[in-house]
Amino acid sequence: MVKAIYPGSFDPVTRGHLDLVQRALPLFDQLTVAVAINRQKLATFTPEERVEMLRSVLPDDPRLSVTTFHGLVVEFCRERGISAILRGVRTVSDFEYEYQLALTNRHLRADIETVFVMPSVEYSFVSSSLIKEIVKNGGDVGHFLPPLVEQQLRDRLRHQP
Repeated sequence: MVKAIYPGSFDPVTRGHLDLVQRALPLFDQLTVAVAINRQKLATFTPEERVEMLRSVLPDDPRLSVTTFHGLVVEFCRERGISAILRGVRTVSDFEYEYQLALTNRHLRADIETVFVMPSVEYSFVSSSLIKEIVKNGGDVGHFLPPLVEQQLRDRLRHQP
């Protein structure tokens, strides 16, 4: 059985993230979507809120699970018997960063492989930070976010300076 993890901040989860999950499901027997907890990074949503959003918008599939993690993703993988890390690559700059990260993870745990998956063209430029900026300035992000996530993001950003 091939288990994979899709780690990320998912702050908030976008249709690009969901697209990557759909592309990955045929590749793995189990896929864990894992919200990274990074207390040094100022997030819009708490880890618990992000997990709840993910559970609400991901397909109901017994191969999928959602959780949080902190620390090194390769250690989380070792603890859970996960052998693959799923990463999305949208741009050349993404690839450079992800390549460096993959090689570092391979150095730390040679038995864990990184699998790069390209998004659909319509999501190839979407990022959570870009979407938050559009919402802050009153723009339309309906194409990039599930309705539930869009509403929660608008509500949250309305209450921030």
